[in-house]
Amino acid sequence: MRILGIDNVLIGVGDLVRAKQFYGGLLGLPEKFSTDELALYAIGDERPGLLLRVQDVRPGTTRVWLEVPDARTAAAGLGGEPFEIFTGWTVELSDPWGNIIGLTDYTKRPDLARRF
Repeated sequence: MRILGIDNVLIGVGDLVRAKQFYGGLLGLPEKFSTDELALYAIGDERPGLLLRVQDVRPGTTRVWLEVPDARTAAAGLGGEPFEIFTGWTVELSDPWGNIIGLTDYTKRPDLARRF
């Protein structure tokens, strides 16, 4: 498996409105997009961003998503179950301490993918 770079850093939040006030208001991060359940903020000129996601279980669990050429292939080698996202596919794994590492691809949006 080849890791191409950081995709996004995901932060679980209990209340998206309050989270947007903190990250967009207090920190002044520019919002790239949002839905009822998540908001993506730009971090400088980088393509990866800070993704806030409403979670019912354990708000505060940090996730780091790493870009790979094909998440379904990575999932098969790691025994995880991939799930579809709007840019492609992702598989999430827990490290020994409960941190979540996601392996994600841009198979549905190759124009956004890193060149490998």
